[in-house]
Amino acid sequence: MPTDPILIPFETRNHDHKRCIRSALDQARAVCRARGLRLTPVRRRVLELIWRRHAPVKAYDILEQLQAEQRKAAPPTVYRALTFLLDAGFVHRIESLNAYVGCGDPSEPHGGQFLICRSCQAVAEINDPAITRLLGREAGKLGFQADRQTVEIKGLCPRCRAA
Repeated sequence: MPTDPILIPFETRNHDHKRCIRSALDQARAVCRARGLRLTPVRRRVLELIWRRHAPVKAYDILEQLQAEQRKAAPPTVYRALTFLLDAGFVHRIESLNAYVGCGDPSEPHGGQFLICRSCQAVAEINDPAITRLLGREAGKLGFQADRQTVEIKGLCPRCRAA
């Protein structure tokens, strides 16, 4: 696990989204190759659909987009792909929204801290191991062993604050 925080900022006006998607797919291919995992065409497409936005995407929105491309797509297809992507660390589930966002650092599965705009639902990710250790240590003092940590903080993103 990295020792320095990894910050995945909110999308900006000059953001090269095609490069962002390409980078996420390249990282996923490399991680799959290194771990002996299969990035099937459906898994790859679901990952690409999630990375199309820097806002959480619901499973049924993904299904709808897949069905527009291939009529046979069904809910189990999407949920199996999402399970794989979650387990591999390529996406995160935003529990409060029941939706998914791409992971900015899939080199090693991790929880993370997420800043969620309550206005436009844009998401930024902070992956700070010090925060993760602190929360684990404090939970341990209460006799609680955390299996997974996801911290969600709601507020306003820079674009919505400026509006």
